[in-house]
Amino acid sequence: MAQEIERKWLLEAGELNVPGELKVIREQRIEQTYLAIHEAEELRIRAITDLGSGEVIHTHTFKRGWGIAREEVEYTISEGLYDQMIRLSGTTPLLKVRTTAELDGLHLEIDRYEQLDMTVVEVEFGSMAEAERFEPPAWFGLDISTNRSYSNKKVWQDLNPGR
Repeated sequence: MAQEIERKWLLEAGELNVPGELKVIREQRIEQTYLAIHEAEELRIRAITDLGSGEVIHTHTFKRGWGIAREEVEYTISEGLYDQMIRLSGTTPLLKVRTTAELDGLHLEIDRYEQLDMTVVEVEFGSMAEAERFEPPAWFGLDISTNRSYSNKKVWQDLNPGR
């Protein structure tokens, strides 16, 4: 199982005000649904549309752990399988637009959530030591890396009460 090490920050609401030259690599619209959530484990599916090319891929992901470092297994699934799982889940997907970009040597993922007024920036790291050493620029805002109320699965659960 691969390990994902990432930190997240809450950006100010409204227009993305980034100092410097933000080099956009790609933009994607992500529809994310959780099939199972149990304490520190989750099973989710996504439909990811590349906003430049229109290409759509579907993924199935298992994550274990909580906080900055988690184990993750993700693989591509067919559109048909995705559609079956969405139909059976009977839930509302979490919708976000992800901008993958580079700024001053940093690789950033900026997520703008469509169903609520929230934008976050995420940085992935190669090790826990690197993540802990990282000094974020001031425009990153509040560090929400370990705040469960901002996790995608919590936001999705708020959209789907009782799930």
